Amino acid sequence: MASFINSDEDDQILIQQNLFARMLTLNRPRQLNALSFEMLSQLSQLFQAYEDDANVKLIILKGKGRAFCAGGDVAVVARHLFKGNWRFGAQQGKRVYTLGYLIATNTTPQVSVLNGIVMGGGAGVSIHGRFRVATENSVFALPETALGLFPDLGASSFLSRLPGFFGEYLGLTGARLDGPEMLACGLATHFVPSAKLASLEEALASKIASTNISSGDLADNISAIINQYSMQPAIKEKSACYKMDVIDECFSKRSVEEILSALEKELATIGLNGCEWLSSSIESLKKASPISLKITLRSIREGRMQGVGECLVREYRMVCHVVRGEISKDFREGCRAILLDKDKNPKWEPCKLELITDEMVDHYFSKLDGDEELEELKLPERSNLYGIAIAKL
Repeated sequence: MASFINSDEDDQILIQQNLFARMLTLNRPRQLNALSFEMLSQLSQLFQAYEDDANVKLIILKGKGRAFCAGGDVAVVARHLFKGNWRFGAQQGKRVYTLGYLIATNTTPQVSVLNGIVMGGGAGVSIHGRFRVATENSVFALPETALGLFPDLGASSFLSRLPGFFGEYLGLTGARLDGPEMLACGLATHFVPSAKLASLEEALASKIASTNISSGDLADNISAIINQYSMQPAIKEKSACYKMDVIDECFSKRSVEEILSALEKELATIGLNGCEWLSSSIESLKKASPISLKITLRSIREGRMQGVGECLVREYRMVCHVVRGEISKDFREGCRAILLDKDKNPKWEPCKLELITDEMVDHYFSKLDGDEELEELKLPERSNLYGIAIAKL
């Protein structure tokens, strides 16, 4: 871009800048821009520095290649876990959760260009930002329950704020959404065809740089610029977005068992050919880690009553308990089956939902104690808690 000065192309984060705008490009395309330890550290430093710089009025975050960001670098965490070093996962979680909080509370507007895969931690570093631009190439999913994990990095905050019980549907099943669906449910704030992205980025950089905008009007001006390139896309005919009444009826149930039963009854009523998303949801729930499903549902439900900071502190407790594996070693087993042996046949333990007690679930939400090297997540004091803007279906 003519209005930006470029950084070294070999860096894991490419930095382009002019006086008033910064564009950060996640640059690990072979790894689908999975967030490494170095990337997390650098992003935290950059976001803090830009917020402290009165000249910086805009941050654009994007990914190189076919992904925005496929999440955290789980493969590295898994390698440490198999060597007995579960603390590495806890340390990684502390960095990424603090970054998520910086993004969620940043006073400098962030435009995330979601042109490609957006999964796991990739959602955490974008959905908490002010503006999220989807395209026809966007693919959103939170597949953590299939890996023995749970949607984290503040996911319980933004999922619980989606319309109805759509958040429970996404978090439990790991269902994929395309760009139009992301816009429809509020995960994206705009939809811009990928062919127009270069022009949009240039317009944002040049107009922010050449216009004297007061801080109060800044977000409105950025939104107006994006609106010039955005459109209202059509939603595919078989989209789950058209089934909100069924989703609300089924995923509002108190327990995972009741949700699964309600889905199966609905499928029996309409027949196997009646709804692809319905049969896919049932299959996903039956394949996922039972303990992951249990803690995911409770996490989203608690998120409805908590701010983003509270959600992050609680999710950090949860992830520490997951990697420690006191109740279940499903995360380790999920990594083995998906990342190491790649047989895609994990042996979950406990293997059934009915074998999981309330006390077992409670453990994942308990405060961290009994380990001198592990302490509660302490987030920095922040003043900007505007919250996440979620549109209605």
